Amino acid sequence: MSTKAVRTNDPTSDAGVARVDMRFEVVVIPVSDVDRAKAFYGRLGWRLDADYDSGKDFRVIQFTPPGSGCSIIFGKNVTPAAPGSAQGLYLIVSDIQAARKALLDRGVEITEMFHDSAGVYAGTDEPYLFGRVRVSGPDAEHRSYRSFASFRDPDGNGWLFQEITTRLPGRMDPATTTFASANDLAGAFRRAEAAHGQHEKRTGQRDANWPDWYAAYMVAEQAGGELPQ
Repeated sequence: MSTKAVRTNDPTSDAGVARVDMRFEVVVIPVSDVDRAKAFYGRLGWRLDADYDSGKDFRVIQFTPPGSGCSIIFGKNVTPAAPGSAQGLYLIVSDIQAARKALLDRGVEITEMFHDSAGVYAGTDEPYLFGRVRVSGPDAEHRSYRSFASFRDPDGNGWLFQEITTRLPGRMDPATTTFASANDLAGAFRRAEAAHGQHEKRTGQRDANWPDWYAAYMVAEQAGGELPQ
């Protein structure tokens, strides 16, 4: 077996080969009671895309979270995985407080917001991306990737809200800017407005070219690029 490292992001390694887009669009969730799961995910406000029943011991249901390019499917005879075994399913939100309130308003049980204890990976809390010790409340500095809230479906499949406002480099195409909803776009405008206010304080004058500054800030924030000063 070869141990040679492969640099899959090297544009010269596949010269002359056209790129084939591979869109990750479906995650299979193992459940024990299909109708109960359908009622739960419908109560979250997710879009019901399909409910196909063959009438011959096979059924598949698909839901899509608001603004998501990825859907979930569950049903009867769609996966051998044990019900409740899907864990660490991340839902990325730009305002975790609003996202959490939306679920509470729908009668869904969800934890308080929490953040990690400086990347501690040993502890009694269940594992998640940034550590195993949950500290109550959002990240004190409101950093992206650091504030969470979690909930479970009736089978115990585990979901995490993770708040991200500024992306790390490499996750998004810097030439493409998209917002999943009007709320996400409004939030981006508010953050740009606050940053632009600091910019005008530093320069000591009104910036008449604020639309270009806002646009540059919002694109860079989403793509993980260098923010304008």
